[in-house]
Amino acid sequence: MTAVVEVRDAHVVHKARGGGLFTRDRVYALTGADLTVAPGETVGVVGESGCGKSTLAKVLVGIQRPTSGTVSFQGRDLWSMPPAERRAVVGAGTGMIFQDPTTALNRRLTVRRILRDPLDVHGRGTRAGREERVRELMALVGLPRALADALPGQLSGGQRQRVAIARALALDPGLVVADEPTSALDVSVRAQILNLLLDLGERLDLAMVFVSHDIQTVRRMSDRVITMYLGRIVEETPADRVTSPPGRTGPGSAGVRARHPYTRALFSATPGLLEPVEPIPLTGPVPSATRPPSGCPFRTRCWKADEVCAAAMPDFSAASRTGHRYRCHHPVEEDQSTRAQSPRARDPARQEP
Repeated sequence: MTAVVEVRDAHVVHKARGGGLFTRDRVYALTGADLTVAPGETVGVVGESGCGKSTLAKVLVGIQRPTSGTVSFQGRDLWSMPPAERRAVVGAGTGMIFQDPTTALNRRLTVRRILRDPLDVHGRGTRAGREERVRELMALVGLPRALADALPGQLSGGQRQRVAIARALALDPGLVVADEPTSALDVSVRAQILNLLLDLGERLDLAMVFVSHDIQTVRRMSDRVITMYLGRIVEETPADRVTSPPGRTGPGSAGVRARHPYTRALFSATPGLLEPVEPIPLTGPVPSATRPPSGCPFRTRCWKADEVCAAAMPDFSAASRTGHRYRCHHPVEEDQSTRAQSPRARDPARQEP
């Protein structure tokens, strides 16, 4: 089965505004990213702010051209296409749900116009058929017909995000990328939008990439979880293996099965309610993307780092039968609890990298 989208060894390097008189710093926004999304699969991407999640999302939908590497959409190299063909393929074949629906929607257009625009631009069907499609889309995302002539400013935040989701689905895309789709919403409506996306993914058999800083939400929404740090993918885990079923591991572990220390730290920051989790604080700031550390970029904040970590970036481990793989010289044991990894359990004599 042909993948909906496939990214191979993608690098994105920007020129920063700072730097010297004749040189400018380079920002390494994405480094060596490999990702394949299959039809009907939801891939979650998690990491702190500035780790490259949104850059990867833009690469997937053709908004950002990689500095090097390839992006294939349904088996065809996206950036070897003529510009007009690429715009048509990307416009009709992908949908993007942005973080803030207030700024993502044109405040001067009615809901009807917003949803009909993609159909008009790509010449889909007759005028009557487009109006019918608008009604279908509104019903699909749970919007009453009475809101068709409303402006975005007259809608609640949850309703605006439903409009944005409907617009992303207007052309029956093969891939939908949701970039932090609930972070700008009130807590009371986040669950509604997440449940809507889950329902749409199942009903429409969508390939979806769900981007978030919340690993618990990503685990719930996804078939596979990708952890990113400083522009690199450092772990890839089947969602049902990020944690073990309750009772499989010792107290304080919350069943964590991810192997990379950074994934463990992210998980400990958003503990579940039923089992206690010892937080794993990350000391120090995220390193600069203009001057990333040598070797493993996480080593400056990792409690397991040593000279080996400073010398070389580890390769991915061989993928297990489940597809679990990670990039770490000293992976955490699968059954080791987060409590055993807390600062109180560390060796106080350990030298800093």
